[in-house]
This record gives sequence, C-alpha cells and structure tokens, in this order.
Amino acid sequence: MAEIGFYHLTRTSLDVALPKLLGRVLATGGRAVVKAASEERVAALDTALWLCSDPDWLPHGTRSTGEADRQPIWLTTDDEAPNGARHLFLVEGAQSARLDAFERVFDLFDGRDEAAVAAARQRWAAAKEAGHALTYWRQTERGWEKG
Repeated sequence: MAEIGFYHLTRTSLDVALPKLLGRVLATGGRAVVKAASEERVAALDTALWLCSDPDWLPHGTRSTGEADRQPIWLTTDDEAPNGARHLFLVEGAQSARLDAFERVFDLFDGRDEAAVAAARQRWAAAKEAGHALTYWRQTERGWEKG
C-alpha cells in the first residue's frame, strides 16, 4: 500500500507549492512523476518549473522533450512512471490506478474550489477503503501542517 498525503492548497497556487515539494523529493535523491489532467496543464507546469526560483533548479521533462529515463521529474497525463519514480504527484484531480506502484503519493488540491475539495474527499474515502496509509496536510502561515 502507498502512503498518500492529501495537500490542501489554501495559501498559494499549485505553481508555487509544487516546486517546493518536488525540490524536497529531489533533495533526498528521489524521482517523481507529476500526473496532470490535461496537456495544457502539463505545458503550464513545464514552464512554471523552469521559471521557479525556489528551488532554482528542477530538472524535468515531458513527452515533447523525451528521454524519460533520464528525467528526475516527469510531467505527464498518462498513468506511468517511465523515469522509475517512486513518488507520484496528482494535480487538479488527476487519478492513478497504480497507487501501489509508488512509495509516496502527493494529492494536491485547491482549497478555494468547492468542487476540488469535494472530489478530494471522494478520493480520500476510496483510498482509505483500499487500505492506503493517509495523511492530511494544510497550508498555514508557517508552512505545511499535518492535520
């Protein structure tokens, strides 16, 4: 079973929060897959990761850049981990049928969007029923706090 953390974005946008979390994974020598719901979001995240300043270097790739096996971070809409990642980031409601293939899953959702919060509650219930270890994280002035 995977360890799944639900990350309730209340203070920053995905484009600000995601790079910091990815930076922590890379700092431990890990690899990550970011699964988005649309190619447009993959393109936007690709740009955001190149432009972010904290951390200032997040090497990554997409289907358009190729060489997945060489990329520490892989951005995709597919349910895959061609870079051998053990960390999966699900954004904007993206889901995976392969949760057990990862050590850790990060489910990031927008707390200012009622539909996104309701959908996250449904994903939580399904993951709990499947027997995954769940944690809940909420953004505060001091950073992420476990709830």
